[in-house]
Amino acid sequence: MSHSMYLIFGAFVLYLAGMVAIGAKCSANTKNTEDFYLGGRRLNAWVAAMSAQAADMSGWLLMGLPGSIYRNGMGEAWIGIGLLIGTALNWIIVSKRLRRYTILAGNSITLPSFFENRYRDDSRALLGISSCFIVLFFLVYTASAFASGGKLLSTVFLLDYHVALTIGALVILVYTFLGGFMAVCETDFIQGILMLIGLLAVPICAYGIVGGQAETLIGESGALGGAASFSNLMQDGGEPIRAVTILSNLGWGLGYFGMPHILTKFMAVRSEREIEKSRVIAITWVCLSLGFACFIGWVGRAYLMPEVLQKADTENVFIRMIIKLFTEEYALPLLGGVFLCGILAAIMSTADSQLLITSSSLTEDIYRGILNPGTSEKTALSLSRYSVLAVAVIAYFIAWNPDSSIMGLVSNAWAGFGSTFSPVVLLSLFWKRANKQGALAGMLGGGITVIVWDYLPLLNGSTIGTVTGLYSLIPGFAIGLTAMILVSLATPAPDEEIVRVFEQVNEKQSV
Repeated sequence: MSHSMYLIFGAFVLYLAGMVAIGAKCSANTKNTEDFYLGGRRLNAWVAAMSAQAADMSGWLLMGLPGSIYRNGMGEAWIGIGLLIGTALNWIIVSKRLRRYTILAGNSITLPSFFENRYRDDSRALLGISSCFIVLFFLVYTASAFASGGKLLSTVFLLDYHVALTIGALVILVYTFLGGFMAVCETDFIQGILMLIGLLAVPICAYGIVGGQAETLIGESGALGGAASFSNLMQDGGEPIRAVTILSNLGWGLGYFGMPHILTKFMAVRSEREIEKSRVIAITWVCLSLGFACFIGWVGRAYLMPEVLQKADTENVFIRMIIKLFTEEYALPLLGGVFLCGILAAIMSTADSQLLITSSSLTEDIYRGILNPGTSEKTALSLSRYSVLAVAVIAYFIAWNPDSSIMGLVSNAWAGFGSTFSPVVLLSLFWKRANKQGALAGMLGGGITVIVWDYLPLLNGSTIGTVTGLYSLIPGFAIGLTAMILVSLATPAPDEEIVRVFEQVNEKQSV
């Protein structure tokens, strides 16, 4: 290992040790399951905003999105536009009302428990089915984060992918296991700052080096359709972008309203006034982050010349840029190590939240809510920690294949959550006539649509998604929304107590 690699390695070791230390510190303040899953609803504006967005974007922001743009051009940026719109709407219309409603609806600390309390569902059907969908889709989502970490560490330190995967998964597991929600949020705050600094600094430095030669170098790199097509928002892979592609990419924004790992951050903010501050911070962060992530994919095509990344390796464009910039252009390997830690931060900040939410569904909702309601707080807290371990192990084996696509894994999980929960969350918060039968129909309709659309080869051996090119979140959301409305209208109206709480949410100005 060269001197530069030793310094980069040192930066990684210090960073990872710091994350574990935060987990150990937070462990002392974790007394019960509300502390473990919501931090006692004590988040301030900055921590809530940075934690929500860091948990949202993951390694996808620094690897998947730049890699897509590096490979196919700026037409892939429509995904970023859809996500920006979805983020803003989520903070503006959902965040404050969800926090208020979860408190008034039985002090719900998980999304499934909110559905159960919102509709007073004594059958436990909403709790059980929503929890099962969370476990299913989060296993895939967590696997995508583990795969990102494995690819990062193996690329930087030339480790075997499986060794790198093991190291990254272990660190994430340790601090989540120890400290729960507060450990996740405090580490996410630090990780969100690291991510943003890296996103801004690296592409600006790289562009300063290539300067006016960027378009020429992009053309020489063999970009599909040439430099002009590569830089055109209305071109994708050298061809005019199709309307269905734009619709599919914008449709990513619909997923935000149903993402449990983001929604729980809204539930945990200490006051509605803090949410108003968080909103501004979060939207500003995501504007900068998504814009510069797209810029990385574009300028990386020029800056890395004569090297041209191929296939799955395109998702390493940001990593290669950092290594080249701080070991070849500038003799600042320690600073390069810090920026590489920013990529690891993006990965870890999502994986830890995913582990925690999946654990809450297994322990708080399925075991304590359905199988053994009399479980004590002490036992439940222990089970929560061990369920984090179990989920991590399963996700670890899903991520075992080094050729798995980060973008593909995230896309599948995002569609699943958005279709299953987004319509139900929106109508539960804003439609008084919604009832438990409708909510159940909405979940099943949306979730099953994604599974059928993406996984069943119904059309001459191909899936509907492959044939149509339409992202499964679009039909999944539409079918889930329609099913919930029609079934709610066709079944008895909610009782007076449910309506009373809904009206109380409308009237309450601050909680």
